[in-house]
Amino acid sequence: MTTKVITNIDDIPGAIDASLKKLGLDYVDLYLIHEPFWAKDDETLLQKTWAQMEQVAASGKAKSIGVSNYLKPHLEAVLKTAKVRPAINQIEFHPYLQHGDLLAYHRNKDIRFAAYGPLLPMTRGAGGPLDPLLESLAKKYAVSLGEILLRWVIEQEVVAITTSSKEQRLSDYLRIFTFKLTPKEVEEISQVGSTHHFRGNWNRMFVQGDRS
Repeated sequence: MTTKVITNIDDIPGAIDASLKKLGLDYVDLYLIHEPFWAKDDETLLQKTWAQMEQVAASGKAKSIGVSNYLKPHLEAVLKTAKVRPAINQIEFHPYLQHGDLLAYHRNKDIRFAAYGPLLPMTRGAGGPLDPLLESLAKKYAVSLGEILLRWVIEQEVVAITTSSKEQRLSDYLRIFTFKLTPKEVEEISQVGSTHHFRGNWNRMFVQGDRS
């Protein structure tokens, strides 16, 4: 079970207690800070908040703690004083939003990287330069466009997060474990994707065209 702290960010120990009561649980497997933007570039506030997350982990109310939507400056601020590094960062990630060297930074710091919105290039971002390549690869492997995008994520050792209201579609997505993209195909998707920019979430926090 994973949950996040969104409201009551000033009192994270109180927030986890409230969440556990609603869930009827004694602990969650993973507890995340939903986003860093509330701190308005206040490094000290990010550090104090993470210290409260460490208290939650020490209490046993969360087996692991992490963050969501954190960029490199936010992580650097946290790691300056952290006693426990974030286990994972859950962030929008797909070929049209690759965040520069952020994935490499996570690997260097031993922080897992989880991608939400991996299907955006074929849903809200459809009509971009990737369409022909995705269609060609989907035909080659006899899968859907979405399965190609999910496989692109997994090939980079990134955790893929997606949802669907259709049970059959969720079942179909299991096919991503029956084939692999070649390194050349992974790189080609990355290269074509990098020629176009699309952000599906948190646009109000970024100037137009910001790929961070």
